[in-house]
Amino acid sequence: MKEELLSVGIDLGTSTTQLVFSKLSVENMASGYTVPRMAITKKEIRYKSEIYFTPLIDQTKIDFEKVSRIVEKEYQKAGVRKEEIDTGAVIITGETARKENSREVINALSGFAGDFVVATAGPDLESVIAGKGAGTDLYSKEHHLGAVNVDIGGGTSNLAVFQRGETVDTGCLDIGGRLIKMDSSHKITYIAPKLLRIIEQENLKLAVGAYMDIQSLKPLLRIMVEVLEQSVGLRRDSPYYERMITNHGIGHEEVISCISFSGGVADAIYHPEKFQEPFQFGDIGILLGKEIRESKAFQKLQLIESAETIRATVVGAGSHTTEISGSTITYTSEAFPIKNLPVLKVSKAEEEPGKLGAAIHKKLEWFSLEGRLQKVAVALEGLPSPSFQKVQEYARELLEGMEPLMEAGLPLIVVVEEDMAKVLGQSMYHLLNWEKEVICLDGIHLAEGEYIDIGRPIAEGYVLPVVVKTLVFQENRVEREKL
Repeated sequence: MKEELLSVGIDLGTSTTQLVFSKLSVENMASGYTVPRMAITKKEIRYKSEIYFTPLIDQTKIDFEKVSRIVEKEYQKAGVRKEEIDTGAVIITGETARKENSREVINALSGFAGDFVVATAGPDLESVIAGKGAGTDLYSKEHHLGAVNVDIGGGTSNLAVFQRGETVDTGCLDIGGRLIKMDSSHKITYIAPKLLRIIEQENLKLAVGAYMDIQSLKPLLRIMVEVLEQSVGLRRDSPYYERMITNHGIGHEEVISCISFSGGVADAIYHPEKFQEPFQFGDIGILLGKEIRESKAFQKLQLIESAETIRATVVGAGSHTTEISGSTITYTSEAFPIKNLPVLKVSKAEEEPGKLGAAIHKKLEWFSLEGRLQKVAVALEGLPSPSFQKVQEYARELLEGMEPLMEAGLPLIVVVEEDMAKVLGQSMYHLLNWEKEVICLDGIHLAEGEYIDIGRPIAEGYVLPVVVKTLVFQENRVEREKL
């Protein structure tokens, strides 16, 4: 039993927009006498698009018409029709996620790109898929160590920490190569608000309308690099560290021995000799990369050569966002794909007998919008090898807690980490006299605040493709200027 999925990744970033198409091979890894165990066994990139500057109408709006023409053109060049796409993700990153029309653009683009191409946004997810696209997770796993990938784009730097291949922390900083832009005559046309305040505080000779002066820029680059050094635990004295954090930094409980870089600035870090003209791209990216190469990150951490640099995020979006459910699952209808399901996460303590139903019932109140309950996925850990009696207890308490969903005419969707979804889902279905829609799948770890998309059944109906994501659109520039 083997199946191939065609996946697309689209990255709408601060500086660039790009696509990749990948083939994901799904195979049964179990022996012939056991329950099928489906897994993604191979990920092969089939096509990489050109790299385009992200089209904008102005500093606050994305030009969706031009973006859609880019996507359409690259589908044609790759010889792919959107009906052929099985899975994939559109991710909007960095400063682009702060544009006024970012939410509308990415949702429209996901539908334009294919039926199960999901819309994602948020620095945590971006950090993880960039780290995986760069190959840092695999290096960490193969060498049994802790490693951090720093994805430095035009607007932000996303950090992902891996321990033995597992993601253990993420963070994001407002540090990027296009936070200062200039025209062909090197006259400054834009300075990001956070950098403006640092420039004022440090009394630097940098201003919109002035000509770029490298000597005046040097102290600002040094400040940005010191913030990056502090973010990976190499110093503690940067006065601007807290200010430059976008949502949160990474903790330093984990031992980090290696570092990799990805994003548009990474090429200037790994191969500075390729860039003789410092303002080749009309921004500070090349100089920022060269400054990072002279930093403590190079002196005190082992450098990993990334598998991808500027393409790390788009490769991650196309090859590392889709997971496969366990093969012992229950679904009583095929109303797939299901998109943008918020996750109601039940803690392990709340799974104790007598607590589960009440915990779900209470948390469902969080998912009521203007008095109307929305469709949700209830996520729990479950039990390894549970007895039939225990499964029945789970089923009864789940139905008790999910009663408001039934009253609202919504399907019952349960995601369990442990391998018990088939018998649990069938038990729930039986207790409902086979009258309500039940979807119960396992093998997927979820956390509070995440969303999932569930695709159509594959591998002869044994498994469901699942994308775990965040949908966090950061505040726009006007709001940020008030910080």
